[in-house]
Amino acid sequence: MIERDPKIVESGLSRTVTKDGVTVEVSIIRLEGETERSLEVVNDKNTSIVWDDLFASDDEAYAEFERTVADEGIRTFLDSGKVIPFRR
Repeated sequence: MIERDPKIVESGLSRTVTKDGVTVEVSIIRLEGETERSLEVVNDKNTSIVWDDLFASDDEAYAEFERTVADEGIRTFLDSGKVIPFRR
């Protein structure tokens, strides 16, 4: 029997957020059959920031995004000198 890859389930809380002139894509997903969610934020340069920790609910994941924006500002998701490119 061929085993299929699990489907990705996207949260209704995933959305585009614009604040202080900065736009990011917030993605909250889980694998089909799993309960924990992953949080990813992608900026306009297509740089992806993914949390190491998983979240018990969509609301918990989105609250972490909002907390980060409140504590560090939305500009924390912009590219900076800390971005390390992959070798080609």
